[in-house]
Amino acid sequence: MVNRQKILIVDDDENIAELLSLYLTKECFDTKMVYNGEDALREHDTWHPNLILLDLMLPGIDGYQVCREIRAKAATPIIMLSAKGEVFDKVLGLEMGADDYMMKPFDPKEMIARVRAVLRRYQAARPETPTEKIKCVEFDRLTINLTNYSVVCDGVSIDMPPKELELLYFLASSPNQVFTRDQLLDKIWGYDYIGDTRTVDVHIKRLREKIKDHDSWRLSTVWGIGYKFETR
Repeated sequence: MVNRQKILIVDDDENIAELLSLYLTKECFDTKMVYNGEDALREHDTWHPNLILLDLMLPGIDGYQVCREIRAKAATPIIMLSAKGEVFDKVLGLEMGADDYMMKPFDPKEMIARVRAVLRRYQAARPETPTEKIKCVEFDRLTINLTNYSVVCDGVSIDMPPKELELLYFLASSPNQVFTRDQLLDKIWGYDYIGDTRTVDVHIKRLREKIKDHDSWRLSTVWGIGYKFETR
């Protein structure tokens, strides 16, 4: 028997939570509903969901803080849900480590499509088994290891969400090659990602805050085109 994937639904509106659960159950997912941030953190640690649908406006600990705390210890995929439509809110959610962002109200078919797309991307990016080739690139004072999802810069381990690390590894694996934002979306987020190229810009910005330019390498913007990992 195939294990069903588990979706944790976090929304203080019980009607919305039940509706999400109904649609996901019909698609053969197991679901669990909680209505505040504290319960979300507890269920993440005990139930171990495959993905979290996380509302932003929660009583007590809000969705941003829940996302931040989960990202500090796990790479569990997170899709944020919000009635807010401002670009700032979407960007902030992505900066906190969310994998996708949906505005309410949303079409149930689109919600299911996004859940499946995020799960596919996460499963495809999971570390390889020890018998397979280690994915690691090294430069002067920088090591990016995709197998164990670690980055060491100047001898210091740098914490970053999975998508940031995957983007950095992809660029660094092809030094001095320029990639458009659309190419990076396809390679890192998948061709079926429902989003826009600002997602790439947000992640590059976060990488630059954590990985400063060195004499022999840097993350470069190629104006009007995209980005590259430049080596000298």
